[in-house]
Amino acid sequence: MNLSEVASIGTARPVIGKDVLELLSTAMYVDPLTIYREYVQNAADAIDDARAAGLLRADEGAIAITIDPTTRTITIRDNGVGIASDAFQSILTAIGASSKRGTGARGFRGVGRLSGLAYARELTFRASAAGETQAHSLTWDCRALRSVLRDFDDRRELPEIVGAITVIDETSGVTADEHFFEVILTGVPRIGDDRLLSPAAVSDYLAQVAPVPMSSQFTLAPDIDAQLGSLNDIRRLVITVNGEAPLTRPFADEMPIEGGRPLCLRECRFIEIPSVDGGIAALAWVAHHDYEGAIHASTNVRGLRARVGDIQVGDSNLFEDIFPETRFNAWTVGEVHIFDPRIVPNGRRDDFERNVHLANLKNHLAPLGREVAVRCRTSSRERKRIRDFELAHLAALENIAILEQGSLAPNACEHVALAVDMTVMKMEKLATPDNLLNGEGRERAAIEDVKTRLETVTRSTASSSPLERMAPERRANYEEMFSLIYECAANRSAAKALIDRILAKIA
Repeated sequence: MNLSEVASIGTARPVIGKDVLELLSTAMYVDPLTIYREYVQNAADAIDDARAAGLLRADEGAIAITIDPTTRTITIRDNGVGIASDAFQSILTAIGASSKRGTGARGFRGVGRLSGLAYARELTFRASAAGETQAHSLTWDCRALRSVLRDFDDRRELPEIVGAITVIDETSGVTADEHFFEVILTGVPRIGDDRLLSPAAVSDYLAQVAPVPMSSQFTLAPDIDAQLGSLNDIRRLVITVNGEAPLTRPFADEMPIEGGRPLCLRECRFIEIPSVDGGIAALAWVAHHDYEGAIHASTNVRGLRARVGDIQVGDSNLFEDIFPETRFNAWTVGEVHIFDPRIVPNGRRDDFERNVHLANLKNHLAPLGREVAVRCRTSSRERKRIRDFELAHLAALENIAILEQGSLAPNACEHVALAVDMTVMKMEKLATPDNLLNGEGRERAAIEDVKTRLETVTRSTASSSPLERMAPERRANYEEMFSLIYECAANRSAAKALIDRILAKIA
């Protein structure tokens, strides 16, 4: 290769093709609901800018989401700083050129606003800045975009394609003190169970991932907010869906579970995680409960979750690898709020970029995972102990009832009484030391009750059994028959009920 050929290669113009748009829209956002997270994230940054500019008070940031399943339209409007008219086109036609990188903003790649391209017939951005009396809009023709992507012969470059499928317009009727940004998805297609147009599904999703306040039904919330507020600014938003009550996080003191016992959150454990250079990388909190098993997904609080800028990253399984067994993540309720800017969400925001700072975070979370695992295993052992104690108690009471029935021969009664004694020994072994030392304890009371009833029935000489009035030979025949029934019956309670009916007949 000669020098002239090298020079010609060095001056070749880079070509950016249309497939970039497919990668940044259809391929990037697999779960349709993530588009709400992307637009809420952008709105949150715009609201922060409005607060910094003095346009909003700290508690005035709001996002209104309107979902119309009939017209298949979604509108997401925030009262953030908006976009000035002279910068509108340059900002909204730029792709991957965000000015927010290196700032404290939640989004910084400049591609999140493209997430709606895969889920609408038209995608419109409309905005106005304070002091202006007109709004500008930019509309993407998503059908035209998909047609371009399918056309193998279309070799146009990205800027030309964007210019061909977008339209910029200006409208009046905006007051000078208005400032907003609006996203409008028109012609939303039906995908799967149509969750994109389900207000309930969207509300459930955003209550988990968005920067909304804790519920007043969660008494641990003030402690959590105080801990977070001492380390970082808490930037919460008022988010409404179809004009309903503002969304709140799903945590509560008691959460009902269909077909099971409610999940009760009782105490909170906090862990400050240091960064590699001595600062605070994150704050983790875990709400302890009874650890009776994997938490039902319907509670929307299952798993140790990650948040950056108070917006969730990934799903409920993101930190499952910090536990000795991954299944214990599903037993956990908690969050890790990350402050270290070097722990960076990846492009899809479904995980983090791998680096030493993420490894440091997970290393410091591992002891928490082991602590939760110990609680899970201890709870499992305790539930088994209680279950075994209750089964032994029922078996003892069942045998005492047989003795009180007076239907067995003396030698058979001795065997049953011995079985009760053995069961009492098992109950004492299963009983917790605290209950054995405490005379009023439930388990101690159950043991004493069994002992008292056994002593009473074995010492009693009087019996109301009709067998007492029979001739010895006939009585022995009945006693032998009743013994055989108890020996052969799979269900001793059913056997006792049968013998009770026989005794009633011969009384």
